[in-house]
Amino acid sequence: MKTHTVETSVGVFVLIGLLCVAYLTIKLGKMEWFSSDHYYISARFNSVSGLKKGAAVDMAGVQIGRVDSIVLDPTDTVAVVRMKIKRGVPVSDDATASVKTSGLIGDKYIRIEPGGSETLLEDGGQIFQTESAVDLESIVSKYAFGKV
Repeated sequence: MKTHTVETSVGVFVLIGLLCVAYLTIKLGKMEWFSSDHYYISARFNSVSGLKKGAAVDMAGVQIGRVDSIVLDPTDTVAVVRMKIKRGVPVSDDATASVKTSGLIGDKYIRIEPGGSETLLEDGGQIFQTESAVDLESIVSKYAFGKV
Protein backbone atom coordinates (compact mmCIF):
# COMPACT_ATOMS: atom_id res chain seq x y z
CA MET A 1 0.00 0.00 0.00
CA LYS A 2 2.83 2.37 0.87
CA THR A 3 4.62 1.82 -2.50
CA HIS A 4 1.45 2.79 -4.39
CA THR A 5 1.33 6.08 -2.47
CA VAL A 6 4.96 6.87 -3.30
CA GLU A 7 4.49 5.89 -6.95
CA THR A 8 1.34 7.98 -7.23
CA SER A 9 2.96 11.05 -5.67
CA VAL A 10 6.00 10.71 -7.96
CA GLY A 11 3.68 10.37 -10.96
CA VAL A 12 1.74 13.48 -9.98
CA PHE A 13 4.99 15.39 -9.44
CA VAL A 14 6.30 14.33 -12.88
CA LEU A 15 2.98 15.29 -14.52
CA ILE A 16 3.04 18.74 -12.91
CA GLY A 17 6.66 19.17 -14.04
CA LEU A 18 5.78 18.25 -17.63
CA LEU A 19 2.85 20.68 -17.64
CA CYS A 20 5.14 23.46 -16.38
CA VAL A 21 7.71 22.71 -19.09
CA ALA A 22 4.98 22.74 -21.76
CA TYR A 23 3.62 26.07 -20.48
CA LEU A 24 7.09 27.67 -20.45
CA THR A 25 7.84 26.33 -23.92
CA ILE A 26 4.70 27.97 -25.29
CA LYS A 27 5.29 31.27 -23.47
CA LEU A 28 9.01 31.58 -24.20
CA GLY A 29 8.49 30.49 -27.79
CA LYS A 30 5.96 33.32 -28.14
CA MET A 31 3.33 30.86 -29.29
CA GLU A 32 -0.16 32.06 -28.56
CA TRP A 33 -2.65 29.24 -28.54
CA PHE A 34 -4.81 30.30 -25.64
CA SER A 35 -5.75 33.90 -26.39
CA SER A 36 -5.97 36.21 -29.34
CA ASP A 37 -5.32 39.64 -27.89
CA HIS A 38 -3.83 41.00 -31.12
CA TYR A 39 -5.07 42.40 -34.39
CA TYR A 40 -3.34 42.50 -37.76
CA ILE A 41 -2.45 45.44 -39.99
CA SER A 42 -0.26 45.62 -43.06
CA ALA A 43 2.00 48.08 -44.85
CA ARG A 44 3.61 48.11 -48.29
CA PHE A 45 7.30 49.01 -48.67
CA ASN A 46 9.59 49.40 -51.68
CA SER A 47 12.38 47.76 -49.67
CA VAL A 48 12.50 45.94 -46.34
CA SER A 49 16.15 44.97 -46.62
CA GLY A 50 17.21 43.09 -43.46
CA LEU A 51 13.75 42.98 -41.84
CA LYS A 52 12.80 39.53 -40.56
CA LYS A 53 9.66 37.80 -39.40
CA GLY A 54 9.30 38.29 -35.63
CA ALA A 55 10.97 41.72 -35.66
CA ALA A 56 9.62 44.30 -33.21
CA VAL A 57 6.99 46.91 -34.07
CA ASP A 58 7.46 50.06 -31.96
CA MET A 59 5.47 53.21 -31.35
CA ALA A 60 6.97 56.03 -29.26
CA GLY A 61 9.79 53.69 -28.21
CA VAL A 62 7.41 51.06 -26.81
CA GLN A 63 7.02 47.65 -28.43
CA ILE A 64 3.41 47.26 -29.53
CA GLY A 65 3.69 44.16 -31.68
CA ARG A 66 5.74 41.95 -33.98
CA VAL A 67 6.16 41.39 -37.72
CA ASP A 68 3.97 38.41 -38.60
CA SER A 69 4.93 37.89 -42.24
CA ILE A 70 6.77 39.48 -45.16
CA VAL A 71 5.69 38.63 -48.71
CA LEU A 72 6.33 40.04 -52.16
CA ASP A 73 3.33 41.36 -54.06
CA PRO A 74 3.99 40.09 -57.60
CA THR A 75 1.79 42.68 -59.31
CA ASP A 76 3.40 45.78 -57.79
CA THR A 77 6.76 44.19 -56.83
CA VAL A 78 6.63 45.67 -53.35
CA ALA A 79 7.07 43.99 -49.99
CA VAL A 80 3.88 43.57 -47.96
CA VAL A 81 4.58 43.42 -44.22
CA ARG A 82 1.83 42.03 -42.00
CA MET A 83 2.12 43.15 -38.37
CA LYS A 84 0.52 41.72 -35.24
CA ILE A 85 -0.42 44.62 -32.95
CA LYS A 86 -1.55 44.34 -29.32
CA ARG A 87 -5.27 44.90 -28.95
CA GLY A 88 -6.00 48.21 -27.27
CA VAL A 89 -3.14 50.05 -29.00
CA PRO A 90 -4.73 52.56 -31.38
CA VAL A 91 -3.15 53.04 -34.80
CA SER A 92 -4.72 55.79 -36.88
CA ASP A 93 -5.32 55.39 -40.60
CA ASP A 94 -2.85 58.20 -41.40
CA ALA A 95 0.03 56.73 -39.37
CA THR A 96 3.46 56.34 -40.97
CA ALA A 97 5.39 53.05 -40.86
CA SER A 98 9.13 53.04 -41.42
CA VAL A 99 11.85 50.40 -41.35
CA LYS A 100 14.54 51.42 -38.86
CA THR A 101 17.78 49.97 -37.52
CA SER A 102 18.50 49.63 -33.83
CA GLY A 103 22.09 50.81 -33.45
CA LEU A 104 24.66 51.16 -36.21
CA ILE A 105 24.61 47.54 -37.38
CA GLY A 106 21.69 46.27 -35.31
CA ASP A 107 18.49 44.48 -36.16
CA LYS A 108 15.77 46.05 -38.27
CA TYR A 109 12.36 46.87 -36.82
CA ILE A 110 9.20 48.75 -37.80
CA ARG A 111 8.52 52.13 -36.21
CA ILE A 112 4.99 53.50 -36.42
CA GLU A 113 4.57 57.25 -36.09
CA PRO A 114 1.00 58.08 -35.04
CA GLY A 115 -1.06 60.36 -37.22
CA GLY A 116 -3.66 62.93 -36.29
CA SER A 117 -6.73 61.23 -37.69
CA GLU A 118 -9.61 60.15 -35.48
CA THR A 119 -10.21 57.08 -37.67
CA LEU A 120 -8.43 53.99 -36.32
CA LEU A 121 -7.24 50.98 -38.28
CA GLU A 122 -9.10 47.79 -37.55
CA ASP A 123 -8.14 44.16 -38.07
CA GLY A 124 -6.96 43.79 -41.65
CA GLY A 125 -6.34 47.53 -42.12
CA GLN A 126 -3.42 48.97 -44.05
CA ILE A 127 -0.94 51.77 -43.43
CA PHE A 128 -0.46 53.67 -46.69
CA GLN A 129 2.34 56.07 -45.71
CA THR A 130 5.62 54.13 -45.49
CA GLU A 131 9.35 54.77 -45.52
CA SER A 132 11.65 52.02 -46.74
CA ALA A 133 14.89 50.88 -45.12
CA VAL A 134 18.06 52.87 -45.71
CA ASP A 135 20.58 50.69 -47.53
CA LEU A 136 23.92 51.49 -45.89
CA GLU A 137 25.86 49.34 -48.36
CA SER A 138 24.75 51.41 -51.34
CA ILE A 139 25.51 54.67 -49.53
CA VAL A 140 29.00 53.49 -48.57
CA SER A 141 29.71 52.17 -52.08
CA LYS A 142 28.59 55.44 -53.67
CA TYR A 143 30.84 57.38 -51.31
CA ALA A 144 33.78 55.00 -51.77
CA PHE A 145 33.62 55.12 -55.58
CA GLY A 146 33.02 58.88 -55.75
CA LYS A 147 29.43 58.90 -56.99
CA VAL A 148 28.17 61.17 -54.24
